[in-house]
Amino acid sequence: MGSKTQNNTVMVKTSLPISPLPPNNTRIALTTDRLLLRSLAASDLEAMYVLRTQEEVMRWTSSGHIDMKIEETRDKLNNFLPPNDTKTFNCAICLKDTGEFIGMGGCHLFPAEHGWPEVGYMLRREYWGQGLASEFLNAWLKAWEGLPRSDMDIRVQKDMFTGNGNDNGNGEDVVREHLIAITEEANSGSQRVLLKAGFERFREFDEEDVSEPTGVVKLVAFRYFPGSKSRK
Repeated sequence: MGSKTQNNTVMVKTSLPISPLPPNNTRIALTTDRLLLRSLAASDLEAMYVLRTQEEVMRWTSSGHIDMKIEETRDKLNNFLPPNDTKTFNCAICLKDTGEFIGMGGCHLFPAEHGWPEVGYMLRREYWGQGLASEFLNAWLKAWEGLPRSDMDIRVQKDMFTGNGNDNGNGEDVVREHLIAITEEANSGSQRVLLKAGFERFREFDEEDVSEPTGVVKLVAFRYFPGSKSRK
């Protein structure tokens, strides 16, 4: 997201998963009807490179283009391996029957620039349109909601919690915990997945298009309230 000054942010009281997050070697693999969700590993590099060289997939990412060299993919993967694993809650998305790596997803920014944790996912193009994104997200949300939490003070952008603040009597806002997802306005498929999982659309904004520096991309922010039992 675009940079914000402190004039556009505010300190709030909320609850969030305790940081550092559980390391990869303590995370329990999850299974759904068709998927295995497990911790990412260094051995995922080549499969992740296949994923990140699909133009249809990378079109919707913040970079906007495929990885040209496997070293770029390695740099991305290292963000989710020790010692960086406790800063995020990402996982490999694999087929349950074969163990084949077909994508990755989870909380890749904790916190993101707007102040809240942010979730996203990527699936290989040939697995789109089969309901696997929803299957992943619903299972992952259960794991995210099961993490231990504590009350804390955080700084968030003012327009990322509109309508949720209550003064606690000490001049501080107390707001419900947010989990944020951001999509391009044109990415209607991901928006349907988010809405089905219980996210709500609440903000639209423009950002510089990194793939076309003279252009602008229209983005949509969604939010989910862990513990709200709003997920279907």
